[in-house]
Amino acid sequence: MDAVSSVCPSTPQWNISRPFLTGQFHQEVESTPGLAEYKGNSVDLGLESEKPIGCYSASVQELIVIDDLLSALIGIEGRYISINRVRGNEDSFSFHVDGSMDLALQESSKRIFPLCRSYLLINQFVESRSQFKSGLVNHAFAAALRALLLDYQAMVAQLEHQFRLGRLSIQGLWFYCQPMMGSMLALSIVIRKASSCNFVGSAVLNLLQNQAKVMAGNYLVRSLLEKMIESANSAYLGILERWVYEGVIDDPHDEFFIAENKSLQKESLTQDYDAMYWRQRYSLKDDIPSFLANSAETILTTGKYLNVMRECGHSVQVPALESSKLMNFGSNDHYLECIKSAYDFASSELLNLMKDKYGLVGKLRSIKHYLLLDQGDFLVHFMDIARDELAKTPNEISVEKLQSLLDLALRSTAAAADPLHEDVTCSVDTCSLLKRLGTLKDLQMGETVPETDALEESLSITGVETFSVNYKVQWPLSLVISRKALTKYQLIFRFLFHCKHVHRQLCAAWQVHQGARARDMHGTGISTSSILCRNMLKFINSLLHYLTFEVLEPNWHVMHNKLENAKSIDEVIQYHDFFMEKCLKECSLLSPVLLKKLEKLKLICLQYAAATQWLMNSIESPYTNKSIDGLHSLENLKVLKLRKPSKKPNSPTEESTVIECVLKFEREFTAELQSLRPILSSRAQAEPYLTHLAQLILGVGMDQQM
Repeated sequence: MDAVSSVCPSTPQWNISRPFLTGQFHQEVESTPGLAEYKGNSVDLGLESEKPIGCYSASVQELIVIDDLLSALIGIEGRYISINRVRGNEDSFSFHVDGSMDLALQESSKRIFPLCRSYLLINQFVESRSQFKSGLVNHAFAAALRALLLDYQAMVAQLEHQFRLGRLSIQGLWFYCQPMMGSMLALSIVIRKASSCNFVGSAVLNLLQNQAKVMAGNYLVRSLLEKMIESANSAYLGILERWVYEGVIDDPHDEFFIAENKSLQKESLTQDYDAMYWRQRYSLKDDIPSFLANSAETILTTGKYLNVMRECGHSVQVPALESSKLMNFGSNDHYLECIKSAYDFASSELLNLMKDKYGLVGKLRSIKHYLLLDQGDFLVHFMDIARDELAKTPNEISVEKLQSLLDLALRSTAAAADPLHEDVTCSVDTCSLLKRLGTLKDLQMGETVPETDALEESLSITGVETFSVNYKVQWPLSLVISRKALTKYQLIFRFLFHCKHVHRQLCAAWQVHQGARARDMHGTGISTSSILCRNMLKFINSLLHYLTFEVLEPNWHVMHNKLENAKSIDEVIQYHDFFMEKCLKECSLLSPVLLKKLEKLKLICLQYAAATQWLMNSIESPYTNKSIDGLHSLENLKVLKLRKPSKKPNSPTEESTVIECVLKFEREFTAELQSLRPILSSRAQAEPYLTHLAQLILGVGMDQQM
């Protein structure tokens, strides 16, 4: 409130320094000189003011009391009725009568004092809450109270007229005050609490609503409170109307229940993984009017949609007919229909804009091509021409060179026909896939990732493990394809890319075996190695088949169908996020134990593929040296080898040594493969997708393993 008041115009000083103009003078009535003349404003009855009222007869006392009460009803002291503020509490007044007054008249007067007290409280509230810093709701409420006080003062004037005509008794005064008594008392309760708690905006509206419910049994009082609510709501609904019809927060006094955080910019969606723009640029406050509580989220979303379109340069305003004006708020909940209509319009308009003008579905399909390797012909070409660069460590890799090679691969393949291929860029991470997954806390991985991992420490991480593809996304598509979503796409891409690399290495090893067989070298070593190579190829092919045809493709089609039927951008974001989470989970990227097993199996395959050239050289007969030039084709394997084994196998001179080396790889590969069985078996019941993974990788149904 202080921050808001600093930018509001100030109340004129004379309104504070001259209390007689505002009615706030009762606290100094005893010490203020010359005040006795103000007590002479009553009807002149020819009395001496120094004499106590008890000196007069009962009939005269009644006339004096009625005269004083008429003054007290509008906050002015009489001859024998004084008004004082309670020390330390400016909102509390005390009324005192001369002790010598007739007891019956004293009791009759005291019954009217609550009405006098209510008037003073309401009048003081009107004067204090008419200041700029009090806010629009208080201004509107004070204006309605001022109109009520005019009616009240007119009633007092009519009573005074009757008194001058000699037609008003103390009982008559009490009778005529009854209609106003309950209403003024109910309003004074509201005002007392609003003043003590310094309520503004929706807090005042809620206070009035609650008081109206309490007075549900009194029709007149409830009707008056409802009129006050309608008057106070008029200012608030004016702010609300601009928000739901234009997407603009016109709230100079910070009363609206939607807060704007201007420090959050839309650019953060493409730069920050934990960007809070969509969730926190506009957010709900704690103070929400009770009559809007059930529609608060709808109201917030409506304005957010309109803001997105405005930031896109797309001028749009919800068509507001006279019948749909929120200012015409009534008790029939018509405003709820107006809010729902505005939401439907804004939602459909933004969704059509994203789909038609910005091609949301086409962009997602393009990301599927390049990051989920839906059309991977460019990848084959890229891996061929970038093999030397990818063999380096991340610190040695030139990202600019990789980018030029990626552009060349895209222009040289079918991807050149895609106008969106220019949005594809490359990036190189600095850590392994498993470590990167551990740093993303929001992924909620099933198991904790250890700080140090022997497997990772023993490896020399190269570009093959850290290379990834990035994608340029502009506003407003960044609402759906944010930095967080792209990071999850990249995690899947890195896993697929490395699997593709392992597959290429094993294919090269298989070609070496086929070349050896073509030279009639059918030794036991080659046969054993050939079987192992075939099993490894079966493993990596099964893994790739599972990732692409069992996980990515089905989930993509489910998401695509949902996007076609989506009613709002929030639904689109929800479906897209669910697709990413499901893919990460079913690709085993959120299970460190399972992922480490798969990485270990791929490592064994790579080491075996790299060792194949030495194994083949070692069993070559001396008389085949004349074919040594043809055998030099094995150097192609070195070109494809992007991760070296931790230790080169010794070059054996006898076939038995070769068989022993092959069997060592086979034992290690089989042991790791078999260790997958209990992991998959224990989790398949809770996570059915692991059954498909087991059937493909292990080659048997899970029902046979349990």
